[in-house]
Amino acid sequence: MKFVLTGGGTGGHAYPSVAVAERLRERADVELFYYGTPRGPERAVAEAEGFEYRAVRAAPVRSRSPWRIARGAIQLALGYRESLRWLDRDTPQAVFATGGYAAAPVGRAARSRGIPLLLFLPDVRPGWAVRALQRQATKVACSVDGSLEYLPSDKATVTGYPVRRQFAEAEREEGARRFGLDPTVTTVLVTGGSQGAHRINVAIAEALETLLDHAQIIHIAGREEEAWLAREREQLSFWRQQRYQLQAYTEEMAWAMAASDLAVTRAGASILGELPAAGLPAIVIPGDFSDQYANATFLESEGAAFVVGGDELDRLEAAITRLLRDDEQRAAMREAMARIARPHAARELADTLLELAA
Repeated sequence: MKFVLTGGGTGGHAYPSVAVAERLRERADVELFYYGTPRGPERAVAEAEGFEYRAVRAAPVRSRSPWRIARGAIQLALGYRESLRWLDRDTPQAVFATGGYAAAPVGRAARSRGIPLLLFLPDVRPGWAVRALQRQATKVACSVDGSLEYLPSDKATVTGYPVRRQFAEAEREEGARRFGLDPTVTTVLVTGGSQGAHRINVAIAEALETLLDHAQIIHIAGREEEAWLAREREQLSFWRQQRYQLQAYTEEMAWAMAASDLAVTRAGASILGELPAAGLPAIVIPGDFSDQYANATFLESEGAAFVVGGDELDRLEAAITRLLRDDEQRAAMREAMARIARPHAARELADTLLELAA
């Protein structure tokens, strides 16, 4: 059986496809294709998983610039034509789309060719791509109950956010070993998502000496941020350097989370699945998009996270140190986060795809 996976612009839109693909491979003899943008972050993720990659042009149309909107519309039109050609060549039985602008032309093309489309909303609130595709989809799935009000009631179901198998396998001691840390010492994970987050990195760099007095740090900084942070690390005393593990990017996020007691993170789609799977309390800093704000406030409303606004990063150091000193608060947040987890999400989505393809 053949399936097309699509979605991108960020890793948070690509990783659900990886999780579902893992379950598909367990259940059937499948051939998997990933349709994504030529240079998007989803390409590296897909190729690392052994998917046949099909480059399809796409661009966001969410902008205040009329020129960028026009350019995005042209790219989407070209991507639609490319998607039709690829679908005619690959002849998949079903398509799994996870949102992000990369999914828009592919989902539209699948509908044109009469190919069943399973659309997954990873965020709490749908972005423009999911809104554009939800009427064309055969079925729609989402991460949390609060998303149902935005989706067609006759098609939508809550499955949870599918996480990769590594989240079921990762343990604290092994995670600490992989990152060169002591599993008995309190650990903070800092990550700006698959593309990094400069303002968060600056705030952490300014607070490093104080934070490292309280905890070890795993800092996933982004490929464009690693070099200057490495220079900051060199200015630390030797024992603080040993407590500060800096990486540009990791494919071992499950082990990083398993080794940690607190996360400081952007509010991209993956936080609705990966933090709950790891039971990891968090300080969440939404980016300048409504979908990230909705994700962050959802976790805070569940008692699993605290939200610090992007214009409040001068409060970040104090928020981290306060939680590091409050074991009871972190334990309560950990329990709340674990309650959100839906460990069978990937299996449910894989089963739905197989049903659509039958």
